[in-house]
Amino acid sequence: MASRVSVLDGTIRALGAEMGPWNDMDVAMAYPGDMNAEHDAVREAVGMWDTSALKKIWVRGPDACAALDYLVTRDMNKLYVGKSAYVPILQDNGHFCDDGFVFHLEEDVYLAVTSIGPTLEYLQSWSKGRNVSVELDESLHMITLQGPNSGALLDSCTAMDMFSLRYCHQEKTELFGSERIISRTGYSGERGYEIFVPGEGAVELWQRLMEQGKDYGLMPISFSGLEMVHIESGLMAYGAEATEENTPWEIDFGWAVSRTKKDFRGCKALFALEGKEKVKLRGIVADHDAVVEHFAELQIDGEKVGFVTTPAYSKRLGQSLALVHVAPSAAEPGTRVDLVGPTIQCAATVASIPFVDPKRQRMHAM
Repeated sequence: MASRVSVLDGTIRALGAEMGPWNDMDVAMAYPGDMNAEHDAVREAVGMWDTSALKKIWVRGPDACAALDYLVTRDMNKLYVGKSAYVPILQDNGHFCDDGFVFHLEEDVYLAVTSIGPTLEYLQSWSKGRNVSVELDESLHMITLQGPNSGALLDSCTAMDMFSLRYCHQEKTELFGSERIISRTGYSGERGYEIFVPGEGAVELWQRLMEQGKDYGLMPISFSGLEMVHIESGLMAYGAEATEENTPWEIDFGWAVSRTKKDFRGCKALFALEGKEKVKLRGIVADHDAVVEHFAELQIDGEKVGFVTTPAYSKRLGQSLALVHVAPSAAEPGTRVDLVGPTIQCAATVASIPFVDPKRQRMHAM
């Protein structure tokens, strides 16, 4: 049983959600009705979900930037106030142990929002004896809005021009009369926003967005509905596509590794592993009319060359898709492989990702 509880738990259960644990917090795994409608809402209108299960960590003080700069692979000195960045977080051996976003909110004030790994403990260890405070904030909640109508919906709720907020930037603004932080980030591949709200205001904000969102096609989104979206958009999930067995090179995340800063956790080991990738993150299109199985093997001439990390069937594309790890020798798009699962065996074709909007124009659009 999950020990962390979102203040939105009762509100989401009242919508008929089937709940399940993620990161020690119950989240909406499924809603009544057709998951494809949720998928369509994110792609065509706007979807909303509770992301409060992510860990929110305040890092404050004169040494805050240095603490984060050592922890993550990107150069935090380039992160000006109002800017955010996706950050891989590594073990000493150069492999992943977590990932997340860092938001620079004020001078010497940062918010790190991370996944299921030990980022909090790493920051606390580094900060001992230094001029920085590290605080886990369980009262801060996150509501995510994603989809082409998300900007227009929020624009109708605040005096701020939401269409002026660039991707990976955030601002404080009044939302329904209360000051909130709105960030142009999210996990969908579409235009989207994340709203940071204290727990005491989260239920009212959710309900007011539900009401205001009726005119914009808003739907609450479950993790099951979101999985189709994230696979189509080629968005990796820590713990699935990136694990403690993987380096950023293997997930094609070299763009998130600074080559100019002098040091970060796992730096020397990471660069020693460059060019020695054991796997590559790719997609496959399976010759099948349903969802294939997690961890199904990918084979060529009977020899294993990879496995499925996350599968889903896209009704919108009419294809059985999956994110996979494959050996570099089999990673060329167009490579034919045999998928061998416990009950499903079929042919499949290795594909580049994202499957939709390959240049990510929707996510970055002004």
